[in-house]
Amino acid sequence: MKLYVTDFDGVEHELEAIEGWRVMEIIRDYGLPIKAECGGACLCGTCHVYVHPDWVDKLYPKTDDEEDRLMEDAVGVEDHSRLSCQILMSDALDGLRVTMAPGSRKD
Repeated sequence: MKLYVTDFDGVEHELEAIEGWRVMEIIRDYGLPIKAECGGACLCGTCHVYVHPDWVDKLYPKTDDEEDRLMEDAVGVEDHSRLSCQILMSDALDGLRVTMAPGSRKD
């Protein structure tokens, strides 16, 4: 299963994804510089990504908590913004494409 992540420099990375893992965990475990300060608890906006438009409708809808975190904590929110900790990989998401968003860069 594949996950394609475009980093802050515009470079796309092809990552091996594991079913049931959060997109945030996969990005972090491959060493890409994502803050993900709360570790996946949906308590911050530091794992914000932009989901490629072709994939938006294939994801579960945002929860109220995710929407709140995006509106209150994330930088540069757009219609296709999601918290990567709230996207669980599955066979249906094989090939998912996301771009790391401003404010989620780990210094």
